[in-house]
Amino acid sequence: MKKQLKIQFIFAHPDDGEDCGGTAAQLANAGHTVQILSITNGQSGHYEMLGHKLVSVRYEEVQESKRRLGIDSYVVLDNNDGYLFADVPTRERLMKPVREFAPDIIITHRPYEYHPDVRNAALLVQDCASLLRVPNFLPLTPIPKSSPVVFFKHDASMKPLPFNPDIVVDIDGVAKKKLMAYDAHATQVYGFRPWFEGNTHVPGSPEGRKKYLENIFYPQWAEVANRFRNKLIEKYGEERGSKIKYAEAFEAAEYGAPHDLEAEREIFVFAASSRG
Repeated sequence: MKKQLKIQFIFAHPDDGEDCGGTAAQLANAGHTVQILSITNGQSGHYEMLGHKLVSVRYEEVQESKRRLGIDSYVVLDNNDGYLFADVPTRERLMKPVREFAPDIIITHRPYEYHPDVRNAALLVQDCASLLRVPNFLPLTPIPKSSPVVFFKHDASMKPLPFNPDIVVDIDGVAKKKLMAYDAHATQVYGFRPWFEGNTHVPGSPEGRKKYLENIFYPQWAEVANRFRNKLIEKYGEERGSKIKYAEAFEAAEYGAPHDLEAEREIFVFAASSRG
């Protein structure tokens, strides 16, 4: 594959992309062009703030997350959160920014998660990957020269198929950066999610909030590392692989261009840096 790649993370909601924030930040730091694309605008993601106000605030939050991760762009499409369907008009709305970005690699959801937007986002990406270079689908939108390879991000779903990674990435050196990307999504991590889960004890100070996020997210990222410890040791060697605390993982999808996993794994090898 090319040395400088275009990598597009396509997910259902603003703040979904941060689940791959460690990998996205390291890819950008390695010189690749990195974009996160949210198919919905997040308008259902609060219990008090509504409509245009919420969408505007969440857009500002993703731009701050983009800055903190150091990626090139964070795009939000104007489809309503909670109302996403894998229909032809929505496929057209997604196809345009995918063709315009012309990714070498797409990373997206598997179609098995609990949220209907997530399942439909996965189907939309699959449909776009299949039709990306069909000239008479959206004939006025120029087609890329080649098709991207597609990966799924890790998830905890076990049925109908458990997640089976082909690539596992050490994110210890960028864990703090990823945590602060989540901190940028204040309406979600300090507002809607605690309210939804019945938690009314969200700290007000920056230090308290950082600790609050560490308690939520660090165990999740550690679970990925421990779950796929054998893959980390296989990739990084016994000495480094056994010590990695936090990881992200990706599974090769069967749509898009054919995979060359040996070459693709080299793209996701980053030098060890200070632990986060």
